[in-house]
Amino acid sequence: MKFNSKLPNVSTTIFTVMSQLANEHGAINLSQGFPNFDTSENLKKLVNHYITSGKNQYAPMPGVLALREQLSSKIETLYGLQVDPNSEITITAGATQALYTAISAFVKPDDEVVLIEPAYDSYRPSIKVNGGIPKAYELSGPDYKIDWNQLRKLVSVRTRMIIINTPHNPIGKILSEEDMKSLDRLTEGTDILVLSDEVYEHLVYDGLQHQSVLRFPNLWKRSMAVFSFGKTLHATGWKLGYIVAPDYIMAEFRKVHQFNVFSVNTPMQYAIADFLVDPNEYLSLPSFFQKKRDFFLEAMKGSSLKPISSEGTYFQLFDYSAISSEKDTEFTKRMTTEFGVAAIPVSVFFSNNNDNQVVRLCFAKTEDTLSKAGELLQKI
Repeated sequence: MKFNSKLPNVSTTIFTVMSQLANEHGAINLSQGFPNFDTSENLKKLVNHYITSGKNQYAPMPGVLALREQLSSKIETLYGLQVDPNSEITITAGATQALYTAISAFVKPDDEVVLIEPAYDSYRPSIKVNGGIPKAYELSGPDYKIDWNQLRKLVSVRTRMIIINTPHNPIGKILSEEDMKSLDRLTEGTDILVLSDEVYEHLVYDGLQHQSVLRFPNLWKRSMAVFSFGKTLHATGWKLGYIVAPDYIMAEFRKVHQFNVFSVNTPMQYAIADFLVDPNEYLSLPSFFQKKRDFFLEAMKGSSLKPISSEGTYFQLFDYSAISSEKDTEFTKRMTTEFGVAAIPVSVFFSNNNDNQVVRLCFAKTEDTLSKAGELLQKI
């Protein structure tokens, strides 16, 4: 059978490749971004309660109202923005589905979408499968700061959307208040939409503050913000997230959402609504993960791998240029097969595979795992 692939250059993701390699060699898997510890026992009990009490049929298309109302209250408390739970919040099958649906709803063939690279790997194929044209702005380490005057040069009359990610996967940096104001000025008076990937909103360290698009009234009017329960609740396998947008944008998002997944897991939505009543369940996350980051950095002291400051997410970058001139894809394979720790090469997050000899390690692990990984990596 003959057909033209919409994504001819897409193959198995690096996350699958490295996790499989880790399994084959019995390596510690610090490549894929998921915790090796369980979600809350209380949350699991709540899920079980709603399963056994019969909340097992389709949820409303936008999501269970109790959860949307809880999220509306959370957003107002954290970001000072009142959002309508009926028309401005939609529960999704994970953040990736929200991102894909948002792109599908607005990006038409030959529309341009500005990406900030390194970029999470789902953005580019989601744009291309909808006929859009990705335009990449490349960040440079070790600071990975945006020069907004340079980024502005990528914007044209065909620009439909700009995608941002803060805290940023894979580099662990956050956008500052001034960054958000620059983005606001750049898009003001245009029809450009902002798609803001904020799945690590609660994983911000060293007293820094997450600068959501929801904090900026003018920016909010043309933005969609995407969040993840998987990241917040240590439950990545549940594939639950949500998107927040003004009603006139959300109406278009839901037109696609209803014919994509329609609705998502009912009992878990009820359980999360109850669980989030206690704000400490998410307000404690910065301290929780900063301790893990610092523990891992201490375990890595003396290693020839040079850490690059992580301000957020549960990822830590390391520069290995003092050790080897190998490509990062080869170096991470050797880390896995010879030294027993799997990592992700950062070049895969660039469309041109820009190799700066930097690897990404995930520290959302138990202390014994991080300690053992540090011990093994000392030998490189």
